[in-house]
Amino acid sequence: MTEDKVLITGTIPKLKEFTDPEQLYQDLIKRVQKYHPSDDISMIEKAYAIASEAHKDQKRKSGEPYIIHPLNVAFILADLELDKETIVAGILHDVVEDTIMTDDDLKKQFGEDVALLVDGVTKLEKIPLSSAQADATDAKLEMQAENLRKMFLAMAKDIRVIMIKLADRLHNMRTLRYQKPESQQRIARETLEIYCPIAQRLGISKIKVELDDLSLKYLEPEIYYDLVDKIAVRKSEREAYIKSIVDEVSVHIENAGIKAHIDGRVKHFFSIYKKMKNQNKTLEQIYDLFAVRIIVDSVRDCYAALGVIHEMYKPIPGRFKDYIAMPKANMYQSLHTTLIGSTGQPFEIQIRTQEMHKAAEYGIAAHWKYKEASDGKKVEAQEEEKLVWLRQILEWQRDSDDNKEFMNLLKSDLDLFSDNVYCFTPTGDVKNLPAGSTPIDFAYSIHSAVGNKMVGARVNGKLVTIDYVIQTGDRVEIITSQNSKGPSRDWLKIVKSTQAKNKINQWFKHELKEDNIIKGKEALQTYCKAKGIVLANIIKPEYMESIQRKYGFMDWDAVMAAVGHGALKEGQIINKLLELYERDHRKEVTDEEILQSITESNIDKPVKMKSKSGIVVKGIADLSVRFSKCCSPVPGDEIVGFVTRGRGVSIHRTDCINVINLPEIERARIIDAEWQAPENTGSEKYLVEIKIFANNRNGLLADVSKALTEKNIDIISLNSRTNKQGIATLQMSFEITGKDELNRIVDKIRGIESVIDIERTTG
Repeated sequence: MTEDKVLITGTIPKLKEFTDPEQLYQDLIKRVQKYHPSDDISMIEKAYAIASEAHKDQKRKSGEPYIIHPLNVAFILADLELDKETIVAGILHDVVEDTIMTDDDLKKQFGEDVALLVDGVTKLEKIPLSSAQADATDAKLEMQAENLRKMFLAMAKDIRVIMIKLADRLHNMRTLRYQKPESQQRIARETLEIYCPIAQRLGISKIKVELDDLSLKYLEPEIYYDLVDKIAVRKSEREAYIKSIVDEVSVHIENAGIKAHIDGRVKHFFSIYKKMKNQNKTLEQIYDLFAVRIIVDSVRDCYAALGVIHEMYKPIPGRFKDYIAMPKANMYQSLHTTLIGSTGQPFEIQIRTQEMHKAAEYGIAAHWKYKEASDGKKVEAQEEEKLVWLRQILEWQRDSDDNKEFMNLLKSDLDLFSDNVYCFTPTGDVKNLPAGSTPIDFAYSIHSAVGNKMVGARVNGKLVTIDYVIQTGDRVEIITSQNSKGPSRDWLKIVKSTQAKNKINQWFKHELKEDNIIKGKEALQTYCKAKGIVLANIIKPEYMESIQRKYGFMDWDAVMAAVGHGALKEGQIINKLLELYERDHRKEVTDEEILQSITESNIDKPVKMKSKSGIVVKGIADLSVRFSKCCSPVPGDEIVGFVTRGRGVSIHRTDCINVINLPEIERARIIDAEWQAPENTGSEKYLVEIKIFANNRNGLLADVSKALTEKNIDIISLNSRTNKQGIATLQMSFEITGKDELNRIVDKIRGIESVIDIERTTG
């Protein structure tokens, strides 16, 4: 007998917002008892009591009691049928961070397992993972890479940590509308770039699908709501069409004697959007907008059902994929075939067993090694393969000294937009590689030694070039030689897989270490010569040790090798050495001599010199003048000049904190400066930064922006934050012609309701 059902969504059921906490808790207990063999809920009960007390005075931005959030997180984890320790950690995941409860308290009350999980999630909460913007500095990139390293290390200790974090992120995304627009964009982008790929890698489609759609909703709202509207327009027709297919298929499957559960659905929005974008097609041109799923009892029934389906409908050539014989990287298994319906409308059918379906929905949670069996004993994981990619990332962390390289490896590994090809070894083993892979990728997927000794390849028995693009079904044989000199750097331009790129880079680092050390030393010498720096003066043992610690190297040769193969820039090393040297030798620099030489060189020149900036510096000529960013002086401000080492004169306001706090030894460098009106009055623009303090309220930001717009002022940057007392701080920068204009703008803003005070940055 077959069961049929029409579905439009397939994600974790959402609980109503503002649900009474007690009712939500009772729903959670019922959900846990449905799948957990033990009736003992005392640990969950205790966790709820402690969390309720800990969060009793807290509210979410939505206005609901804070305890609603951890209960929702626990419910999502229960829907994945995770063990009690994970459920308890989900309820308590904010307790240590937000209250006075300690790790030791948790350990005494709930055991070491729960304490470790809560600690892992708490540490993840403190790690900002937002992707670096296009103009991000190297420092920001390094920080992001370091934070991602920490996250993957936390996952390696106990994968349940990231499951709790995924559940936490899912509930936060469901309630994201209560956040400010800039926070919505940041959180949604971080979710799409980091958490969705991790959910995909762990095979948890229940969470991944909903995170995808919610991310799209906030990152591309126009596209999202356009899709919603277009799909809703003919919703009843589509549902009727899917039901007709389900009914038709059900009859034929039942007649064939196959026991099956059949359902139909419209694919989720992000999946449709991704296909439209990647294939440059409209909604009407997407083949598999509809999907029918057939769930049977055995693998044999999967292929039997496929035969029945292909007798009923005409399959579209090239649209059949056998993920049962050749699973995806996250161990997903199903048969996929796209067919033409009786009305000419294409649709997709997925055929899988009950076990495959559970694995597709729950991912690694489907066979979790901590899940208790009916006799109360722990069972080992059935799908350790799902963590192969995580172990691979941890290997990269150990091998990669360069944060930029690690970021590139990680992002390409988490890239979900590329398809895979399935090929075979000469003995018939299946290899799953990224689309566009070459025999080099294939060789390194077998073993790094095979790749390093590769000299050629045969595909389907014929010799091919090393840049041959492997097709699904190809049988690939690698030709190796002990006389091979190793990989070529050109291979890095040919390979597609992250694994191959990493292994090739590692070969160059290790095999050519001596050459790289020499290259690194030469690079430092060349850089110093070009900059007029005496390397012997700054390359001291204590400075070298400091650099080794900073970049995590065991010895100086390793630093030089990193410079030699390009992981570190010689400028980074020299500038750091100079910084350390100058810190210890400030007293050796005679400021009076510098100023004296400047004065002597100007004896026969005019006393005043005008720069393009409109600044007149008394007693100095032919020196570049620049405005300091710490206090952003504008015409009308009282100013002074500061003679820098090698960068001319920097102009500061007299009330600049950096000027006020100058040590006595540096004060000899201060020199008089004054404004001189430029020839084209009003044409010069100067950057200024102010802070606005106000009682937070709806519309505050809009009112401030309006005040500037009315004055024809363009905002360059704007940051805002609100403290627990409800005081908002708006920090903004914009360009003006002088202090008079600034005063007019400040007066305008002071008149805005709830504004308390305004101040300029002073360093």
